[in-house]
Amino acid sequence: MTDERPDPLIALRPWEAPEVTSWRRLPMNAVDRRPAAVTLDGDWRFQLLPAPDAPLGEVWSSSYVPGVWTVQGTDDLPRYLNVRMPFAAFPPQVPAANPTGVYERFVDVPAEWSGRRIVLQVGAAESVLLVHVDGRPVGISKDSHLAAEFDLTGLVRPGERAALRLTVVKWSDASHIEDQDQWWHGGITRSVLLYAVDRLHLADVTVRARRDGGLLVDCRVRDADGALPEGWYVSGELEGHLLTQDAEFDRANAEDERVSDFLGEARLRASVPEVRTWTAETPELYGLTVRLHRADGTVADTSRHRVGFRDVEIAGRDLLVNGERVFIRGVNRHDFHPLTGRTVTYDDMRADLVLLKRFGFNAIRTAHYPNDPALYDLADELGFYVVDEADIESHDHAHEIADDPRYLNAFVDRVSRMVLRDKNHPSVIVWSLGNESDYGANHDAAAGWVRRHDPTRPVQYEGAAKRGWADPDLASDIACPMYAPLQECIAHAMSGTQTKPLIQCEYSHAMGNSNGTLADHWEAIETTPGLQGGFIWEFWDHGILQRVNDGRPAGRGGAGLYDNGVAAPGHRWAYGGDFGETDHDGAFIADGVVFPDRTPKPVMFEHREIAAPVRIDSFRHEGVVLSNHQHFRGLDWLSGEWELSLADGPTLTAPAELPDLRPGETAAVPLPFELPENGGEAWLTLRVTTARDEPWAPRGTVVCLPQVRLRAALPVRPTRVPDRSVEVDEDGLLVHPLLTAAPTLSLWRAPTDNDELGGMAARWRDWGLDAPAREVVSVRRAPGRVAVVSGYLCAGGTVRHEQVVTAVEDGLLVEECAELPEALYDVARVGTVFETAPGLNVLEWFGQGPWESYPDRAAGAPVGHHRLPVDELFTPYLRPQESGGRHGVRRFTLSAPDATGLAVRLDRARQVSVTRHRAADLAAVAHHDELVPRAGCVVHIDAAHRGLGTASCGPDTFASHLVPSGVHRWSWTLRVL
Repeated sequence: MTDERPDPLIALRPWEAPEVTSWRRLPMNAVDRRPAAVTLDGDWRFQLLPAPDAPLGEVWSSSYVPGVWTVQGTDDLPRYLNVRMPFAAFPPQVPAANPTGVYERFVDVPAEWSGRRIVLQVGAAESVLLVHVDGRPVGISKDSHLAAEFDLTGLVRPGERAALRLTVVKWSDASHIEDQDQWWHGGITRSVLLYAVDRLHLADVTVRARRDGGLLVDCRVRDADGALPEGWYVSGELEGHLLTQDAEFDRANAEDERVSDFLGEARLRASVPEVRTWTAETPELYGLTVRLHRADGTVADTSRHRVGFRDVEIAGRDLLVNGERVFIRGVNRHDFHPLTGRTVTYDDMRADLVLLKRFGFNAIRTAHYPNDPALYDLADELGFYVVDEADIESHDHAHEIADDPRYLNAFVDRVSRMVLRDKNHPSVIVWSLGNESDYGANHDAAAGWVRRHDPTRPVQYEGAAKRGWADPDLASDIACPMYAPLQECIAHAMSGTQTKPLIQCEYSHAMGNSNGTLADHWEAIETTPGLQGGFIWEFWDHGILQRVNDGRPAGRGGAGLYDNGVAAPGHRWAYGGDFGETDHDGAFIADGVVFPDRTPKPVMFEHREIAAPVRIDSFRHEGVVLSNHQHFRGLDWLSGEWELSLADGPTLTAPAELPDLRPGETAAVPLPFELPENGGEAWLTLRVTTARDEPWAPRGTVVCLPQVRLRAALPVRPTRVPDRSVEVDEDGLLVHPLLTAAPTLSLWRAPTDNDELGGMAARWRDWGLDAPAREVVSVRRAPGRVAVVSGYLCAGGTVRHEQVVTAVEDGLLVEECAELPEALYDVARVGTVFETAPGLNVLEWFGQGPWESYPDRAAGAPVGHHRLPVDELFTPYLRPQESGGRHGVRRFTLSAPDATGLAVRLDRARQVSVTRHRAADLAAVAHHDELVPRAGCVVHIDAAHRGLGTASCGPDTFASHLVPSGVHRWSWTLRVL
């Protein structure tokens, strides 16, 4: 594809193609016309045809623009496939059944636009757009995620009404290079605008602002009538300071025979003293105004920009921003909304970035296409490093298309148009050639264009990088693998052969209850030169709000039908297969760090702590050592409060005065408390908040909670009381007034997505761990004590379980031992499960929290006293699975409103979960609306619990977080409140 003419692979019926003389699609540029444009958003007259050549009917409905018809009441519903195309045709062919949306409305062209150049801008359309005005063909565009502009001058008359028709064809040859891991939709997904400019206008503006204060502004000028008039000139102003015109540049162009009379070029220059540089931590922006003047000095056109002074370079194996090696704490982000599908508003995007900023992210990869222009404005303003990715993914036919010359123009066109649009954003630090499209000559051609046009930024492409992380001849300046095992990354960095920064474009797959070992990854990244970060996959769970009664999307009317990640009664979060499609990839679309309504998942708190700007490095008797882990900023924007949590006492607080530390510096700070002699285990937490209002957070917003242990717990042995009886039934199961199901051995969990896709769940089922048969081997009674030995029969052998219950002064001591045969080498858990009587609705505990945590995802849950209603402990991952666990729990109570209930003290820190669901309940259903909460509580106390890992797409957890065969011992004390 070129800018002015369509790609020859149009794959439409001949009658649809306008004559060659009518092609009016304009070249991409970086002049933002949105502020002065007239919006055409709203309800349009609409028909959905079964194919492009189907005749229009007499009945019209309406469709809201911007929006996708797949969630607006049509019979063409959303469809999810990860890799495979939704039709069998080989590229560039498309199926004959090809949904085609026809949008119509009248447009009143302002009378004051007389004599001006009138332009239609369609923000994005999926996948082919044809434009007609008053029945006359105007042009065509492909590329579902970039705007198309059409010159309507002469086709519409100012002061009159015009009939505008936009025809959107869902499938085309272009669909084969838009095979991304997301829902397939169809429609006009971004705003439609109409604007007018002077016939003499700024065709493009290129801004290059360096960290030393140097500023170059290159302007391209055109005239709609053809030849440029004599005497035009440009001027520029940067926050009150005038820019100077570069006479040497103008003279050089005047002598260049390649510069025609139809295109003018001028350069403005400035040097800003004591410049405030732009970084993700300090997103300093300057207002720039560029004016185009006629010979008499009047202004013909104006372009406004926000300029950030910064440099990006690669030095050896480091990516540098303003000369500093920065860690890339990134996330991959799709355009998504649970009601509107692909369409997002400015407020939606701002809320996305504000949330990411609050949880320590500093980078975004626009997976896998250029985002709405407003997102880059927000990234500039709020402070994010952006990897801007072209709309190219040919996953299903990657190898064939990468070298197919028929797609060469499309590759270069999509990459170049992205660069031309986004080049002036300081947030954009890397260009990406696309995603999962193998590697071929088409990529090299696109990379060559980018490097020639914009030498100020590196280029990356995972498909090239995977051919060799250190190969200097490939079209990627960064080694950017996907889901590379951590040990391989470390080995590469220490090999002596590394030549490029290693920044994973995707890692830590966030499907369901996941993101295990994230803290381990960052410990390695921060301590291994050559490793510099990566982008978690991904931001969203792409669940679409669905009405259960008819299985259709809730649409725009569904606002308010969800809260805290949970859909309202009668609704659910739909994933692949929920819209009647038989060929789909299920819940693989639900792999984000937030739920569909943007509610943070527990991993967000993990990431917040991993990315903490201020940390407690160590504890000494005289105090603690604090450090500043930022790259460019001091600690003056932060406030602190100390919290001392005593296991057997209260939580004490005191104000904290943060030291004046520059990036990378440390300082010793005296302890704010005199540690009490009593109180048991003690933990000191620094509650760090914003000291003032930030653009992304009000004053007092929690930034991080670094913590250090001041005193370890001492072992406590309960005193035995022989004259108190211990009652068990005929099966050797404990009888207790507050328990409706006695404590038994648990070896299984409701499989997580990682368990299912990683193959562990199938192995556990084959072993019979989900429902092992229990046989009583022996029951031995003594005064105040009962010892029961049981055998749990599994395919891999019998698990011997001994449970000794002893009456002690404050209740019952339960001591347990489970011996797993060698064949059961990797189980989900080893521990106790029991169920309580109804009415115990509040959990209080001392341990890690308050949010969910697991053995390999526990860095973000500080130790302390926590309290939550039982119904808030469960995490509603889109596909029901193991959730709601708390790691490192030392003791807990379950109580009723009258403060009665039960209390449990553990022999040491253990994994505990308290929910309304048995593991079998969770494993038996596909959605949460199918779950029926139990009246009592299901309680798990685990001696060992398997880590989560990310095996749904990426490495499993580490060996240290597996639950092996052999002997496991644990004990706990149960008492009545």
